[in-house]
Amino acid sequence: MRVLGVESSCDDTAAAVLADGTVLSSVVSSQDAIHQQYGGVVPELASRSHMRSIIPVIERALATAGVTLDDIDAVAATCGPGLVGSLLVGLSAAKAIAFARALPFIGVNHLEGHLLSVRLDGEVPFPYVALLVSGGHTSLYYAEDFGRYRQLGMTRDDAAGEAYDKVARTMGLGFPGGRVIDELARQGNRTAIRFPRARLKARRGAASSADAALEFSFSGLKTAVWQYVRDHAIDSDQARADVAASFQEAAVDMLLDNSFVAVQRAACNRLVIAGGVSANSRLRERAHAAGADLGVSVHIPPMRYCTDNAAMIALAAEHRLRRGESDPLSINAAADLEL
Repeated sequence: MRVLGVESSCDDTAAAVLADGTVLSSVVSSQDAIHQQYGGVVPELASRSHMRSIIPVIERALATAGVTLDDIDAVAATCGPGLVGSLLVGLSAAKAIAFARALPFIGVNHLEGHLLSVRLDGEVPFPYVALLVSGGHTSLYYAEDFGRYRQLGMTRDDAAGEAYDKVARTMGLGFPGGRVIDELARQGNRTAIRFPRARLKARRGAASSADAALEFSFSGLKTAVWQYVRDHAIDSDQARADVAASFQEAAVDMLLDNSFVAVQRAACNRLVIAGGVSANSRLRERAHAAGADLGVSVHIPPMRYCTDNAAMIALAAEHRLRRGESDPLSINAAADLEL
């Protein structure tokens, strides 16, 4: 089974071809250069760029895989969540191909793609707890099997990747913030500044304080960095590196504390970390170290599958196709699609 996958939920235009779970090609066209001057993704510019890139990216994915549309058995595309203008470009292109070729079509939830992305590099047995952490999402899930996921916790405000971008903008470091802060933090002192770590109490009316404790909040940390930069001179390379390293250490603390608590409560010895922020070197280093100490098997996708890509979309679609499922071409994009 050869599946053509398309992904355009935010600012990366991507296409991939999978054959029975094996990645034949995975092409990603980045828009970083377009959005850098604004310090974040501008939705209208993103959708326009997708329109220019979508067909060349699909053609390149087919050529790299050594196939043509005649060899494709099914088409899949992200249908949400994401920026609706961006989603519509990839979804429309993929549906057009499926219609013209009379091929089965699958609309894939972007979050499911990330939850399964770790399986692109090898088998990771179910069940597992998954930390999905990116620019738009920071959530914990219990993945019992394909298509069977239960949310354990989520962020109450900013996603972790969003906090990285905003801190980078506060420090004048550019966009995307995650990459530049990660690189700068390697030269910094992680204990130079004690930034706050959010420890959330139960919401009013929550079923239990245990459930609420798995939620995240990065707004306080982001504000603390802004206040520090406002009140202190960070006009040297070392001062900037210390702020970056101290911020990153606080963010990683919060992400991993909740993740390993979730693993313990789920009585599961496997933790998957996926999404764009899973490319962060400090998060990867500390997750593996903590997993070794606690007897938890930690799985993180290779760097090429951490950020948005279409291979994970094709993989999620493949498992649905094998169950005989498909979606009507009337399926629409949903900016706030739940998993």
